[in-house]
Amino acid sequence: MHPFELIAAASVPDAVKAQASSSTAQQGASVRFIAGGTNLVDYMKLNVETPRQLVDINGLSLGRVEPGSNGGLKIGALARNTDVANHDAVKSQFPVLSQAILSGASTQLRNMASTAGNLLQKTRCVYFRDTAYACNKREPGSGCPAIGGHNRMLAILGASDHCIATNPSDQNVALTALEAVIHITGPKGDRTVPIQQFYLLPGTTPNRETVLEPGDLVTHVSIPALPAGTKSYYLKLRDRASYEFALASAAVVVKQTNGKIDFIRVALGGVGTVPWRSHEAERALMGKEATPASFRSAAEAALRGARPQSQNGFKIELAKRCLTHALTQATAQA
Repeated sequence: MHPFELIAAASVPDAVKAQASSSTAQQGASVRFIAGGTNLVDYMKLNVETPRQLVDINGLSLGRVEPGSNGGLKIGALARNTDVANHDAVKSQFPVLSQAILSGASTQLRNMASTAGNLLQKTRCVYFRDTAYACNKREPGSGCPAIGGHNRMLAILGASDHCIATNPSDQNVALTALEAVIHITGPKGDRTVPIQQFYLLPGTTPNRETVLEPGDLVTHVSIPALPAGTKSYYLKLRDRASYEFALASAAVVVKQTNGKIDFIRVALGGVGTVPWRSHEAERALMGKEATPASFRSAAEAALRGARPQSQNGFKIELAKRCLTHALTQATAQA
């Protein structure tokens, strides 16, 4: 691990000022915020991340989970995953988020990992993690050996000729289905970004993963209230039952009236370069009866644009079945 300096931020403005000295907030940043460190420290050990300075933000008052405006929820950037997953308001109002968080990592990691840290979680693509290989995400312009290489776990939606790395998060798939909003403060002031606009498709610049700029600090995440009677469900399919990343996952938020779907939000994980909102599946389901046939049609629509690689074509059918079953479970709830 490269040598680095660790400093503690006494306030949000101090943290913003310290990180603003970095040339980027993206891959290769020279100054990084650190909270739980469950992702960053791993990549520092691998020399994938080599910051010269870490800004410890654990002393900032950003860890609360509390009511938001108009019946929604406000989750602080430093709220630990375990606390969020087990919070009464999350379990009662947004169970899909609790289910998603509890399906990820291990108890020990969830106890340390923060909400904002999870938002910024790095891919587990083996080529990104191994500096012996080229990687456009790690070193722009060096190439993507995953294309035509070991790509079983990688993306089939949102990929480009420059990168097919999968977004690894469970939390963020649920937040995408819940239409969460990311609250950011930085050198240019405060701003809010809907989660679907927070992440960037790889395109020709896979090293740029989010809209964050130097000095930007995520302060909290807000989740808007759902219509009365809404049900939700998260399903994760993986190679083993625990401590494993998704091959395919689905977060669904649905409301029925007189047997027909009149509110639906769908997001997929394990298959996209970003947490994948499927407007195609939503359009296919609106106004339709909650039947296996309509669920399958929605799944077909969701995966229509998939671009499989040499080893991950199986993900198309797997993701279709995952979404179909998640919809079945959500709509069967009393």
